[in-house]
Amino acid sequence: MNYLNVKQIEEILPHRHPFLLVDYIEDYEPGVFAVGYKCVTFREDFFQGHFPNEPVMPGVFIIEALAQTGAVAILSKEENKGKIAYFGGIDKCRFKHKVIPGDKLRLETKIIRQKGPVGIGEVLATVDGRLAAKAELTFMIG
Repeated sequence: MNYLNVKQIEEILPHRHPFLLVDYIEDYEPGVFAVGYKCVTFREDFFQGHFPNEPVMPGVFIIEALAQTGAVAILSKEENKGKIAYFGGIDKCRFKHKVIPGDKLRLETKIIRQKGPVGIGEVLATVDGRLAAKAELTFMIG
């Protein structure tokens, strides 16, 4: 297993707090897959307004956390080191369960296709085995 802590993730991704949404990578294989986690706390900036009486992690942040996890897999390939992975599209996106403070969000990305600098990742976000979100994300290496 290939574990990465937050400092090692910062060596791969350009994101920083408060927008770095992956706390650690449990395992990954460059160009193939990555599994990471986001420990959701009440102190997240977005909970102040989403929603004040019922804090729920916005879906766009769940998708961004999944994209960052996938970017670790793509950008850890030797030929992509020092580059940036950009969003190219989001398809088949579904939200099935809300994510709230105290949840440990498991983020799984599997690269299913890649041709040149463009590829597609199949992504799943779960909390305690329950599906929170799934999608196909298109990325472009720049």
